[in-house]
Amino acid sequence: MEIWEALGQGLTLLLEPHRMMLLWGGVLCGLALGILPGIGGVAGTALLLPFTYNMDPAAAMALLLGLAATTTHGDPISAIVLGAPGHAASAATALDGYPMTKRGEGARALGAAYMSALMGGLFGAVLMAVALPIVRPLILFIGSPELLALAVFGISMVAVLSGNTPLRGLTMACFGIMLAMIGSDPQTGTLRWTMDSLYLWEGLPLVPLTLGVFALPELCDLLVARTSVVSDAKVQNNWRGLWQGSVDCFTHWWLNIRCAWIGSVIGAIPGISASVIDWISYAHALKTEKGARLTFGQGDVRGVIAAESATCSREGGALVPTIVFGVPGSAGMAILLGAFLMHGLVPGPEMLTKHLAITYSMVWSIAIANILGSGLCYLFSSQFAKLASLRYTLILPFVLSLVYIGAFEGHRNWGDLFSLLFFGVFAWGMKHFKWPRPPLVLGFILGAILERYMFISIQRYGGGWMTRPLVIALFAMALLSLVRPFILDVKAHGGIKGMLSEFHAPQFNVTHIFPVLMLCIFGVMMTEAMTWNFSAKIIPMIVGTGAITFCLLSLANEVFKGEIHKKREEERAARGEAAEKMHMDIASTIDDMSPKEIAIRGAIFFGWMIGFLASMALIGLIPTVPLFIIAFMRVEGQEPWRITLPMAFCTTFLVYVVFDQLLTIPWPGSVLGDFWPFWKAHMPSA
Repeated sequence: MEIWEALGQGLTLLLEPHRMMLLWGGVLCGLALGILPGIGGVAGTALLLPFTYNMDPAAAMALLLGLAATTTHGDPISAIVLGAPGHAASAATALDGYPMTKRGEGARALGAAYMSALMGGLFGAVLMAVALPIVRPLILFIGSPELLALAVFGISMVAVLSGNTPLRGLTMACFGIMLAMIGSDPQTGTLRWTMDSLYLWEGLPLVPLTLGVFALPELCDLLVARTSVVSDAKVQNNWRGLWQGSVDCFTHWWLNIRCAWIGSVIGAIPGISASVIDWISYAHALKTEKGARLTFGQGDVRGVIAAESATCSREGGALVPTIVFGVPGSAGMAILLGAFLMHGLVPGPEMLTKHLAITYSMVWSIAIANILGSGLCYLFSSQFAKLASLRYTLILPFVLSLVYIGAFEGHRNWGDLFSLLFFGVFAWGMKHFKWPRPPLVLGFILGAILERYMFISIQRYGGGWMTRPLVIALFAMALLSLVRPFILDVKAHGGIKGMLSEFHAPQFNVTHIFPVLMLCIFGVMMTEAMTWNFSAKIIPMIVGTGAITFCLLSLANEVFKGEIHKKREEERAARGEAAEKMHMDIASTIDDMSPKEIAIRGAIFFGWMIGFLASMALIGLIPTVPLFIIAFMRVEGQEPWRITLPMAFCTTFLVYVVFDQLLTIPWPGSVLGDFWPFWKAHMPSA
């Protein structure tokens, strides 16, 4: 009865007009920040925090949670429409959402994303309401060994996310883990793979890597194709598509609930990055849904539902440890914890007794914010879906300008922009050489977690940490996930003897350049790691050895069996049969072009990016934005001035107001900016 009474009191508190207005404001801010690449809810929560000083606790939580709960609603828009996820949380959504857009079903994908986000968000709120009184003993049971085992289980998902190339997936996952270890070793302070760069001392930031790996290759292919994402003739009726996507969520309601459960539970575990939730959920759907291995990655609406329902349910889960223990379940919750203390709310027993009504007003804030956010997305989706039919010369300059600014949010350093460019070129090569990109990001996200909890578990529990029941269960599941693809291959070939019979004389081709390049990179990294002390090098050496092993096996498989695999696929295609498994990534739509033409146009794209950086270094970022837009639109597409000038002005105005005035981002220095104060100070007086 006490809980039901508190639920009613919490709703009454929230329905006060001024609190509902603040909730609306938070929702609008959350959607706007979700659409803008690289900014995210953490920066938005930090921005709004000072405005809550004079508010009562319920009003402050309504504003902040309205933003936190709806940032992920705006995430999938660019991922689905342009194939360019602005944040790590929407990267998995792009795997199926973008192919649906290219097929003319962008509105359906958006409808499925919004409805699954709504259902996932409401599920997370309900789970939070139910779990608050009983969750304390469960969270206390989870220690560093369980977090380590969960990270290992998450990495094991790469075998599923790599389709018919598990060895390539494992290679890129190991590379991602090694990238996560760049910087100062937390145990000994040893500088690992920093290349004498101060920027790398604190490690690579996630945002430039994610934008480079997932956004830039799709934008580059858009320029290479020199067309829109989809022709006007293929764009479906927007409202009919939205309705169909919504119906899909109810058709696959059990998938929606399962993935929302995964998102809520993992979100409630402190220390596990929220960026990995959508990948684990996507891999779960890929393993459990009928026929998923044939259709996921090619535009299956179930892939969109799985990723979005999990992503949007995590806030309810992440709020549980924040309220019960004062242990934030995510970066956004860490800022929210500061708001708790600022308003006299002490996490712990008081939140479940003295302030129970305020606690449940937070539950209602998350639930209502999800409803409002999804409603607004539905209202404006007809316009979002039409973006896919615009010419590339109208889309690319605007999106690239925002991508640069989003990447700069990593460390607010020139190194962020160089990282964006490097990973953009690298990932574009990965895509066209058919090396899966999701394992790289998954390994990067979980790599630091794995090493940190490995040392903590050993120091605190010795060897006994491996005998804990949950650890054993998660390790067993991880082993099964890694081994299963190989067992299936052995069975498909009639045993080991059948697999060995397919080996032939080695045949080399241009696609083997990429694994050879990876082996060279691994060799250089391992050579440097050998000079470190034991504690700093033990994990990198283990992971590096695995990377070299997997890469060598993959290369050998291609060199000695590649032609047989190719002929088999051609025979299946001639019979009209689908491939048994697939390359788990966004498929390229420009394979019919000659490699020379693709390479030349790809070089032009990255040439524009380098030109943007050069202009930034000379005159600064904000002056570069209009110059870049005008130059790109006039040179690439001969767009008329009546379109070019308004586009340049509006984009620059948006950048100035949002990023310069509201977020007060300290822009990178420039030659002109540094010279002007010097010239002014030394110019002769009149």
